[in-house]
Amino acid sequence: MNDLLARYNYDSFVPEKFEQWLNFEASPKTGSPWLDFPLWNLDQTPTHLSEVWSQHDYTIVEFGSFT
Repeated sequence: MNDLLARYNYDSFVPEKFEQWLNFEASPKTGSPWLDFPLWNLDQTPTHLSEVWSQHDYTIVEFGSFT
C-alpha cells in the first residue's frame, strides 16, 4: 500500500509519473449508469450517488487531485 501511495503522490507533474493512472477506456460512457455508493455533502450530511443523479440529467464524479 505504501508503494501505491508513493507512486500516486508523485513529486513532479511529468507524463512518466501520471500516465500510469490514466485509463479512459475503462471509464463508464457518458449517459450510462454506474455503481451507487455513499457520499457526504459539504455540511457532512450523508447522501448516495443515486440521489444526486436522480436530480440531474448528467452527473460528473471526479476522483483524484489536481496539481
